[in-house]
Amino acid sequence: MNGELSDKTSLRGIARQRRSNFVATLDPLAHRLAFKAVPSPLARRIADAQVVALYMAVDDEAPAQRMAAQLQALGKTVALPRVLDRLGSMDFLAWQPEDQLVPGLFRTSHPEPGVGPVTPDVIIAPLVGFDRAMNRLGQGGGYYDRAFARFPDALRVGIAWSAQEIDAVPADPWDLPLDIIMTEVELIEGPEL
Repeated sequence: MNGELSDKTSLRGIARQRRSNFVATLDPLAHRLAFKAVPSPLARRIADAQVVALYMAVDDEAPAQRMAAQLQALGKTVALPRVLDRLGSMDFLAWQPEDQLVPGLFRTSHPEPGVGPVTPDVIIAPLVGFDRAMNRLGQGGGYYDRAFARFPDALRVGIAWSAQEIDAVPADPWDLPLDIIMTEVELIEGPEL
């Protein structure tokens, strides 16, 4: 297990560097337009969803929050994660793009609790890396792994820059594969159940 942990650690470093290099050389207009639209195949897969959880990008992560306006136009409630503790717990709070965000743990930000947590039908998660087997390499804190397990019926969508693709992400028994991976150039779909 230690070997696999160090494999994930080194893969995170490689994937972060690839992401940083890619974003640094990306045309500014291409960057501003990336992830603003919900691709038609994804829109079809989430047609019946009520609550879609996005995230606020940190540093050079793929900016999922840019899809909020279109998701709202499709009649979806948009939510953002709120990190609750350092043990990997988080919930999701409804969010309007004009709402003020409050600072959270680990440089995150989230909406005011308002009416309290919502149950997501779709969880859109940031990625450090991914592979074609739909495995996700996250930050290593287990927050999204726990959220995926807590909401097993939610569609699991990962968003990343194409440069973050890795040949093979080591998967632990608790790692749930993604249903869809969205990059700035393609939508990779896993098998529908």
